[in-house]
Amino acid sequence: MERVSITIDSDLLERLEKYMAGRGYASRSEALRDMVRGALMAEEAPAEGACLAALTYVYDHHKRQLSNKLTEAHHDHHGLSIATMHVHLDHDSCLEVSILRGPVKEVKALADRVVTQSGVRHGHVHMVPAEISLEAHSHPHGHDHPHGHDHPHSHGSNPRHSHPDFHLHEHIKAR
Repeated sequence: MERVSITIDSDLLERLEKYMAGRGYASRSEALRDMVRGALMAEEAPAEGACLAALTYVYDHHKRQLSNKLTEAHHDHHGLSIATMHVHLDHDSCLEVSILRGPVKEVKALADRVVTQSGVRHGHVHMVPAEISLEAHSHPHGHDHPHGHDHPHSHGSNPRHSHPDFHLHEHIKAR
């Protein structure tokens, strides 16, 4: 093993010590090795295939144009978004949690664009590999035989539910 030394702010060191105590680490080296491994694993996530992801971040909503930049980033990648929750934490800070699905590269690009904005703190994306498929099918409706959807439904104006013979459902399965 190699020996390295680092310079660290006293506040950050205090937080590291609390983290270590809470997790039961015997040494700073052990804690830092695990943190580095975790950060590297996140960077080395597969760049191919599909994923489900939770993008979380806290931001200063008073920061000039930041809300607009974040909204623009999400709109530029609107096809990835399943849902977003917005929470007002205090007078200055908001928490957002976005649930995303799509190609790993695109999810990572959106996450990087969001968390690197000046004024965004505590940004993190957690990706789970997933199989995503669109499947046409029919299913029973409490009758004694299965049938297609040839009667009105209350699915709103979703075009994927407009065909009279079948529903088109998205099936997402975590791998």
